[in-house]
Amino acid sequence: MVFNSLGFFIFLPIVFLTYWLVLKKNLKVQNVFLLLSSYFFYGWWDWRFLSLIFLSTVVDYCVGIQIEKHSNAKTRKQWLWCSIVFNVGLLAFFKYFNFFIASWVDACALLGYDIKSKWTLRILLPVGISFYTFQTMSYAFDIYYKRLKPTTDFLGFAAFVSFFPQLVAGPIERASNLLSQILNKRTFSYEQCVSGLKLILWGLFKKVVIADALAPIVDDIFANYSTYPASTLLMGIVFFSFQVYGDFSGYTDIAIGTSKLFGIELMSNFKFPNFSRNVAEYWQRWHISLSTWFRHYIYIPLGGSRAGKLKSIRNIAIIFLVSGFWHGANWTFIFWGAFHALVFIPVFLMGRNTIYKHTVIGQSSVFPSFLEIGQVLLTFAIVSFSRIFFRSPSISDAFAYIGCFFTNPGYAPYQHPSGYRMLDYYILIAVFVIYEYLIRKDERQPFKFKYKAVRFIIYTIVIMAMLLFYDSNIDRSFIYFQF
Repeated sequence: MVFNSLGFFIFLPIVFLTYWLVLKKNLKVQNVFLLLSSYFFYGWWDWRFLSLIFLSTVVDYCVGIQIEKHSNAKTRKQWLWCSIVFNVGLLAFFKYFNFFIASWVDACALLGYDIKSKWTLRILLPVGISFYTFQTMSYAFDIYYKRLKPTTDFLGFAAFVSFFPQLVAGPIERASNLLSQILNKRTFSYEQCVSGLKLILWGLFKKVVIADALAPIVDDIFANYSTYPASTLLMGIVFFSFQVYGDFSGYTDIAIGTSKLFGIELMSNFKFPNFSRNVAEYWQRWHISLSTWFRHYIYIPLGGSRAGKLKSIRNIAIIFLVSGFWHGANWTFIFWGAFHALVFIPVFLMGRNTIYKHTVIGQSSVFPSFLEIGQVLLTFAIVSFSRIFFRSPSISDAFAYIGCFFTNPGYAPYQHPSGYRMLDYYILIAVFVIYEYLIRKDERQPFKFKYKAVRFIIYTIVIMAMLLFYDSNIDRSFIYFQF
């Protein structure tokens, strides 16, 4: 079940009304209902994979109790490794098994050994497995590092692991935030629900009007890159950057908004990354829940920035390579991660990796400075270039795409696959960028304007745009479902 489907718009009101009107007096019953609703939501894709979520839930619930139970450091670490081995093992089998086999066969071929492997399997990738395994592992880590006490409420913990708004594509929540809310009584708030509905509307706009509208163009350009001139290839890269941003941040907005309807606040996952002034700021604003997960559970345990420049560089490289591998079983993602490490390390060495941590572009003025505009454009160009590898099916395709800038130079007008005017898409992106700049200081208030008339006009435009750009022939699933 996807957020932008008819099924979800039937499912959500039923769950919402039952949750608040029928079950509001009993927290435990509410949590059981959330758990069953979440399992139904996930099982809509393939009920067989519910067993994986349940197993991951049971393992980390038991691991948490055992870590807390023992005071011996060696025993505690052994139980922590149980969580790591189990969850990483799930990922390794379902997401990376065929990748490892294929890489082994290719490596043997380079050495002159022709191995016809029969070990590849037709393995379906469970939706959201990279997200919920990281979420349950973080629970075990936090108990191990004594940041958290384990819960003995199994049903509450199971609801935390499978909470349907963020189950399949995040944010990757910490138990200290989400589990604590699930285990404590929640009260209905009209203001919170209205805020949630606004975020859902804005997320749907970004998905339907930005991401889905650009998808056919991006698909066409990347599938036929050798036939297009450099001007079209450049447009494909820029459009894909806006597509993946609209798609993923749109999902996050809907997830956060939906959670608000149930009295639960999720962490922010995107803070207008397209306005970042260097690559370090970009990673403080893009997929924040994953970036902070790697920072807290890999980067800092490795020594972080405390062990000297060389080890810090090593740790940064490890983080980005792991991040690339997390995204998918393909060398393109590993290369993408390595590229980001290479462009991040100089920023770190110059000591400029945290200078924009608490400010936004145009912090104290209406308009950004020329310097800020130049910084934003350069950062956007670097990030967009890296996405050639993110989007291409193989490393050879990615380099071939880049090569076509030199073999097919020049400009030619692009014809939309469906014959639509391209000018409309340029105007759409320009208006979207300007609007996001206006709301750049608060990602949770997309319609925060003083006058009701202005808000009403914006609501009308947003809804009309969704009706205009909606295309039933487009695959409406979210890009990050594949991760």
